Amino acid sequence: MNRMRAVLGVDVPIRAVFEAPTAARLAERVGTHRRSSRPALRRAEGRPERVPLSFAQQRVKFLDELEPLPTYHLPFVVRLRGEVDVAALASALRDVVVRHESLRTLFVADDQGVAAQVVVPEESVVLDVPVRDVAPDAVTATVSEEVSRPFDLSAELPVRARVLRCAPDEHVLMLLMHHIVVDGESFGPLTRDLATAYSARRRGESPRWDELPVQYADYTLWQRRLLGDTDDPESPVADHLAYWRQELDGVPQPTRLPLDRPRPPVASHRGDTVTFALDPDVLTAVEELARAQGATVPMVLQSALAVLLHLMGGGDDLPIGSAVAARTDDALADLVGFFVNTWVLRADLSGDPSFEDLVRQVRDKAVHAYDRQDLPFEWLVEALNPERSTAHHPLFQVAFFWEKGTGDLELDGVRATPEPVVTGTAKFDLLFHVEEPHHEGRRAGQGLSGLVEYATDLFDRATVTALADRFARLVRELTARPRNRLHAVDALTPAERNVLRDINDTTAPTPAVTVSALFERRAAEAPDAVALVHGAESLTYRELNARANRLARALVRRGVGGESPVAVAVPRSPEYVMTVLAVLKAGGAYVPLAPDDPAQRLESMLRDARPALLVTTSGAAADLPETGCPRLVLDDPGTAAAVSGEPADDLPDAGRPDRLAYIIYTSGSTGVPKGTGVSHQAVVDLAADRGWAGGAHERVLLHTASTFDVSGYDMWVPLLAGGTAVVAPPGKLDVDTYAALVAEHRVTGLTLSAGVFAVVAEERPDSFAGVREALTGGEPVAPEAVARVLRACPGTTVVNGYGPTEATVFVTCHRIAAADRVGAVIPIGRPMDNTRVHVLDDLLRPVPPGVEGELYLAGSGLARGYEHRSGLTAERFVACPFGPPGARMYRTGDVVTWAADGELVYKARADDQLKIRGFRVEPGEVETALMAHPRVAGAAVVPRETPGTGGRQLVAYVVPPTDPGGGEAGGAAASGDGAAAAPAADELRAHVARRVPPYMVPAAFVTLDAFPLTRHGKVDRRALPSPPSPEPRHPTALARPRTATERAVAAIWAELLGRDEIGVHEKFFEAGGTSLSLLTLGRRLSGLGPHQVSLSALFEHTTVEAMARLVDDRPDRETTDEMGYEL
Repeated sequence: MNRMRAVLGVDVPIRAVFEAPTAARLAERVGTHRRSSRPALRRAEGRPERVPLSFAQQRVKFLDELEPLPTYHLPFVVRLRGEVDVAALASALRDVVVRHESLRTLFVADDQGVAAQVVVPEESVVLDVPVRDVAPDAVTATVSEEVSRPFDLSAELPVRARVLRCAPDEHVLMLLMHHIVVDGESFGPLTRDLATAYSARRRGESPRWDELPVQYADYTLWQRRLLGDTDDPESPVADHLAYWRQELDGVPQPTRLPLDRPRPPVASHRGDTVTFALDPDVLTAVEELARAQGATVPMVLQSALAVLLHLMGGGDDLPIGSAVAARTDDALADLVGFFVNTWVLRADLSGDPSFEDLVRQVRDKAVHAYDRQDLPFEWLVEALNPERSTAHHPLFQVAFFWEKGTGDLELDGVRATPEPVVTGTAKFDLLFHVEEPHHEGRRAGQGLSGLVEYATDLFDRATVTALADRFARLVRELTARPRNRLHAVDALTPAERNVLRDINDTTAPTPAVTVSALFERRAAEAPDAVALVHGAESLTYRELNARANRLARALVRRGVGGESPVAVAVPRSPEYVMTVLAVLKAGGAYVPLAPDDPAQRLESMLRDARPALLVTTSGAAADLPETGCPRLVLDDPGTAAAVSGEPADDLPDAGRPDRLAYIIYTSGSTGVPKGTGVSHQAVVDLAADRGWAGGAHERVLLHTASTFDVSGYDMWVPLLAGGTAVVAPPGKLDVDTYAALVAEHRVTGLTLSAGVFAVVAEERPDSFAGVREALTGGEPVAPEAVARVLRACPGTTVVNGYGPTEATVFVTCHRIAAADRVGAVIPIGRPMDNTRVHVLDDLLRPVPPGVEGELYLAGSGLARGYEHRSGLTAERFVACPFGPPGARMYRTGDVVTWAADGELVYKARADDQLKIRGFRVEPGEVETALMAHPRVAGAAVVPRETPGTGGRQLVAYVVPPTDPGGGEAGGAAASGDGAAAAPAADELRAHVARRVPPYMVPAAFVTLDAFPLTRHGKVDRRALPSPPSPEPRHPTALARPRTATERAVAAIWAELLGRDEIGVHEKFFEAGGTSLSLLTLGRRLSGLGPHQVSLSALFEHTTVEAMARLVDDRPDRETTDEMGYEL
């Protein structure tokens, strides 16, 4: 293109060459193009006093000042074998520096900090070329040391030279240049000029070469004239910017990659490289595909890289940076300088294209980019103004560079061989660098050699080695079958497939019986073994079985039969265990209810479950809504007498392990709770898992809320194995009470939600002494909490357990027995018995290790589905393509990765679902409750982390209607002068508390005029503002502490809540406290005075003033009805 412009005087776009690939057809196209209007590039007749930096130089200079790293150092290292005239070589190097002004340019800032190019006069150029004796095995270290030494660009030449002498006939030439004056294309003219000068100096002559038509300073001045004015719509720069604005609008940032570590806030740019090769036959296939599609070899390789990133979890919209020479004038061909520009390929892999479709797409985008390569990348970044971050490169984080070779150095009498250099730096997350083979190499059957430069902040060497190998394999596969659709491309290697097959080989025999039959078997085997302990009371298996049999017969008389749902609203006690066991013996399925849930929610669950009977106690019955469902009150004298009169022997067992055992309700995204139905076989298989063997779960603490599916572990793991369930007292447990229970009853196994585990680990890590296995989970577990427990209790193993309600409590687990084995992230482990786990992409293809995918579960533990929700069941329980016909798998919505060691690591949710203190929360249910308020037109609920061990809390954002009549119900409400006032936080809190359980009530409420929206018109949850610090509710709330105890209490509050000042009348939960932080508060308050402060008392005494009275053991004047939480 440059030659045609120079000789023929016409501008021919690069795309014309692809559209008219023969000389004849191109000649026809040339005749249709107008004369070139580009300004001519010539030597400037008069340079200004201060020559500005080129646009590319400005960015590099900024980065160098920001952090002077060797990232932008370009080394040229060659091993010279033969007789080297070192003096001639030194003179020749100086000749080259004199010939190219860029190599003798300083960058000097004025008083305003604006740098300019200052060219050192020829006669003042001093280039030292020291010779240093170095052992052959020390060359690499010496080069690396020199490469890492920074340049002072304002005071020294941006080029250094060294000669390392390894032997009399073996030297290493090291030429180090700063990128601000040189690029990859510069090595061609540089090596040619150096060879010419060396030959002349060996003869004792000065080199004779044609004068360069222009110097870099001339280019810098011409560059500004070339682009024109951004305000001129007809200017080249306006055209270029318009194209790129459209092409890169909304480009996703940053690209999702299989990182080994979280991205640090500031990239260090430390890096390393791994090499790879493409065999000659693969190169031939690449060339053939390129010819067939009217493309180039680099375009085919760029397309393959896009497929690789897609398969590695990058998605369908993939920005890839690429270098373009940007020597758009023939006068620049032989000039050393920094001309290279960067363009962004945005590959669209949506719609499942074939590989040849993708190659054509990349070709078209590339030629459009080449025609606009004059636009500096720096201008593009400024114009698009993406969100800037010190953590990653703007617009793209993965790049592909095609290099024509660094230039062959041919010195008289010397054999020169390029030496690989590792700079220890990385400009991008990943840079795939492929070098074009020399003509001699092609004749010798050479393929392609390449390397991947990677950021060591993010990747391990093994990960990038696997990536490079996968890229080479993928290029072979794609070019062999270019018409195949991308969905047919296998992301896994055969070895990876074998590993996943082995991980999922979990089949283990379990008894094909019902829960009740297995319990009866244990009662027959050891009738006098202790089944339940509750305070000083204990029940043997014989006693518990007899009581459950009597109650079961009473249930049958009340109409309970095969799979009849039976609502159970009985506080935590031996009677609760007896009741659910009786329901199962009667053939029914128990539905646990929490009497303190809002009446509206209980009504909704009872309507949906359609229970044949509601079993409760007189104390709990008063809080239950009247729905017309028949009731059986256990402690009613008449009921007790009738039950005691029933026979105590076992009932006939229906013998169907697939029948329904229980229904547990969880939060529903539509605003209505959904009931998950679990079979007997699923419960039996959970209890029979080999992971519980060894005695660690002989005495298990039964303390989890019955409406939380983990209570199934508390109850059935010990009871179906002949162990003992230690039943905690009803109500709320503080940390010390919990620790006392564990110690007094010699608990060997227990489970806690991750939030509660963190609090106990912080306050009383010794609580786990004697516990052989402590399970935790429900949400990500804090590594430091695990380490603290293991340090305090060396005999304890912490188990991170994972499992949704839909897969019967636990499906994977990861055991840690020593504090020094705790990593930065606690994995969720490997599948348990009879469970299979699949990490899949959007096309249900298994993903490679390190790649994020959605977790799907299969196996005997899967729930039957959602009761009375066939549509939702079909949506979440889908056909399993990896099992036998009819097999199902559950789509969890959890995003995970496979670690290199075969462990699963939790990453995030694929939807909006949250976990609060281990409980599942669908924001949609809370939002629906909010929207039921007449003065709320829009609602959004998001989680926020609280200080210390407070865990997560919900924050609700509401938009009032545009008029007092209500406005639009939902969506992003617009603000306006007629907007109605939003309800106060207290009013909203009370409104929501009547509809959802306590853990789903937001801790803070924020009113907005309108929601921030994404470009697709959805609420941008990430852009929602942080809630302000809680404001005092009334003037007296600002009252400062008056007594020493109040001051001490206020100080503890301030630390836990991250506040500077606390008023004595503020309420703990309204000030930002959570139930988890209340556990910590109770422990610390107990240390202020002579008396233990109970957790239940803190739920009733929620101000600083009231808590100080508790500490001082004085009766409080008032209490509150703050909602509680069960530990």
